[in-house]
Parts: sequence; structure tokens; C-alpha cells
Amino acid sequence: MVAQSTAVDPPVLNEEEQLALSQEAHADKIIRQNVVWAAGGGIIPVPVFDFVAIAAVNIKMLRELAAVYELPFKEDQVKSILASLLAGLGAPTLGMALTVSLVKAVPVIGVLSAVAAVPLLSAAFTYAVGKVFVQHFAAGGTFLNFDPKRVRAHFAREFKEGKVVASSIKAKPAGPVSPTV
Repeated sequence: MVAQSTAVDPPVLNEEEQLALSQEAHADKIIRQNVVWAAGGGIIPVPVFDFVAIAAVNIKMLRELAAVYELPFKEDQVKSILASLLAGLGAPTLGMALTVSLVKAVPVIGVLSAVAAVPLLSAAFTYAVGKVFVQHFAAGGTFLNFDPKRVRAHFAREFKEGKVVASSIKAKPAGPVSPTV
């Protein structure tokens, strides 16, 4: 008696589906790399400079994601969108992030306490920005038709998930990460 194989052949994907999967995988890699960079920016011991570094990482990430989806990129437009998304997190989250950053001005104790919180918040923010934009771009959206108010609840969920993801990345041994250009 010949044993029959119970393996199921993988579904055949058309060219458009293959491209979408390829874009999504590339986008996920970009997000993960920039989450690590944003966490590193959160370690900068000088108040406010950490936020500048984190903003630069997010602008870089969105430039890279736009390239993956072959979309035009305008830095001024992206800065406004990032500010809207940040504001959408609400006063308690913004207040906490700003306070923790300013605590870095206190010698030794301030820096040590802020090093624990700012990298996590900046990594979570970067994760949420990346995930929201990947979904928007995959659905055919552009920077021009992105509405921060419409995605506010989704962004908040991704920010919460980003805290978990950032914690898990932090817990893993650091491997080599190279920035993409």
C-alpha cells in the first residue's frame, strides 16, 4: 500500500499578491530597525535633543516606507503629520514624556530614571507610526490623504502594542542593526 501525502500545496500567488507580501516584509524590517534607532535616541541625556533625534528617526522611517510603496515624500508634510499623531496621544502621555525628558536635566538620578522610560516611549511611538502608515499605504493611501484624526484610535492601539514590542526587543540580546539609507 502506497502512503498518500497529506501535505497541502501552498496557494499560488499572483504577481500583485507577491509584491504586496514583499512590500509588507520590507516595511516590517524598516519599522523594526527604526524602533531600535528611536529607542537609542531616547537615551540621549540632553532634554529636548532626545525628541529631536526621535523625530529625525521617524522622518527617516517614513521616507523609507514611502520608497517601499513608491510614494512621493515631502518632509514638511510629514512633520505636520507626526505632530498631529503625537498630539493625538493625549495630554497625559505627552506630559509624561516631556516630564521624563526634562528630568534628564537632574544630574545622575534624572538621567538614570529617564533612560528607563524615554527609550520605551520613543520606540512605541515609532512602532505605531510605522504600523499605521504601512496599513495606510497598503490600502492605496498617500501622505496627501492621510487623516491623523481618523486613525487616532488605531494609532493608540498600535502605540500600546508598541510598548510591548519595544519591551521584548529590549529584553533580547542586541544584534547588529544597520541603518538603511
